[in-house]
Amino acid sequence: MVEKSFIVVEGPIGVGKTSLTHRLADHLQAETVLESVDENPFLSKFYRHPEQYALSTQLYFLLRRAEQMSALKQEDLFSRTRVADYLMSKDKLFASVTLNEEEFKIYEQVYERMAVSVPPPDLVVYLQAPVEILMQRIAHRGRKFERTMERQYLLRLMDAYTEFFFHYSEAPLLIVNAAEIDWVNNNKDFDQMLEQIMSMETGRQYFNAPSIKS
Repeated sequence: MVEKSFIVVEGPIGVGKTSLTHRLADHLQAETVLESVDENPFLSKFYRHPEQYALSTQLYFLLRRAEQMSALKQEDLFSRTRVADYLMSKDKLFASVTLNEEEFKIYEQVYERMAVSVPPPDLVVYLQAPVEILMQRIAHRGRKFERTMERQYLLRLMDAYTEFFFHYSEAPLLIVNAAEIDWVNNNKDFDQMLEQIMSMETGRQYFNAPSIKS
């Protein structure tokens, strides 16, 4: 079994990245590396007026992610186990969805100067779920700034994720159908996920196990 010092959980908004990241980190006694979503001062404005605030929102995320990854690199990324709820290379994915052509050119210039060279993860766990389920989960968690999120925006984001991971080859990739799996409240579900995660070594695999209720 290949040792996993750096695991990344990815997927569209509302799919459960952060909750799985916390559960994995707790089990592995690992450090979490989390997106600073609630700290972004432009995000709520972006959801209300996306054309006006897309660039400032995206640049804030880029700067914060680059800052986090730089700090990890200085601390030695593999000095202890870490579980993150984002890939650094995902930043461009969001930018491609939210920015217009001229804004994206500006973003790319900043990205080239700010992007930090981070060793690839030992494993990426890519979570998928239908848009209806994502919308339900987003509504359930009750973040005020997400109330105005449009379904069409989420669909574009899901398509971008699908395209991104279709070509992804930087690390082993576990693609998970997260629609019916409850790793937060159901220990059997989490144990199934954990077994698949820890046993995976190379290539890409799919996890589509039905939820087993206690």
